[in-house]
Amino acid sequence: MAGLLEGKVAYFVGGGADICRPTVKKFVEEGAKVVVLDISPTKLSEFNGMRDVITIVGDATKLEDNEKAVKAAVDNFGKLDTLVGCSGTWDFFVRIWNIPKEKFPAMFDEMFSINVKTYLLATRVALDQLIKNKGSVIYTVSNAGFYSAGGGVLYTATKFAVRGSIIQLAYELAPDVRVNGVAPGGTITALSGPKAVGMDKNKLKDLPKIDEVIKLITPLQTVPKPEDYVWSYVFLASEKMSRTVTGEIIEAHGGLGIRGLLEVYGMQTPERFKQWADAAYQILKMYEG
Repeated sequence: MAGLLEGKVAYFVGGGADICRPTVKKFVEEGAKVVVLDISPTKLSEFNGMRDVITIVGDATKLEDNEKAVKAAVDNFGKLDTLVGCSGTWDFFVRIWNIPKEKFPAMFDEMFSINVKTYLLATRVALDQLIKNKGSVIYTVSNAGFYSAGGGVLYTATKFAVRGSIIQLAYELAPDVRVNGVAPGGTITALSGPKAVGMDKNKLKDLPKIDEVIKLITPLQTVPKPEDYVWSYVFLASEKMSRTVTGEIIEAHGGLGIRGLLEVYGMQTPERFKQWADAAYQILKMYEG
């Protein structure tokens, strides 16, 4: 039985990221051929020996590396019709007053370059192929693209920019190319922060009680894993499943948009509320400065 992505050729920008590696594998399982560009050889090594996957070590912020990836797709697989944006860096909830003034410009440039420029640059480079093949674009947003406190002001600004880019590109590229997004919720990954402020070695899992906080703040009471998002990307890449869908973002963050004023969810007990408050307090102590 043919998979949902049989015959598709996809380019994953920053596809070595934890949030997207399982999706690369699922695309292949569903019949797609994939080119993955990432700056980390270690992350790309997970795809070694995989059928129908080409990995390229490169910088997604560079024009020439994106061109190399698109050329690899066309030369090896004959075309390119799906682009998936995965690159990302986080700011670990840092408040604007805790960003050193002298480092702010560099941190701004780095975060927007990785979180926004990589997506738009890759789209521009792949555009002729995407239009020719009536393809699709899928960007990775975040709950921070909709709600406050999913990060600091710079991370939130980048994710709102990605969200806006989806809406504008869906308009500009219709009717030839569908443009959509997936907005994951808090997920335990090895996501690091900008080098400009020394966050490049930090890990999300090192935040105190972060898994407990993620679970307690969402109505569905889940601690998502990267594997939980794979079908959202497959759905949006599949013409069979979503050929009438464009300009949309799947919010896969456990129900953040339906939280109550006093309670996170309707069946929350006072004891569970206190657990959430205690866990959140530990993070605030660490990052308020």
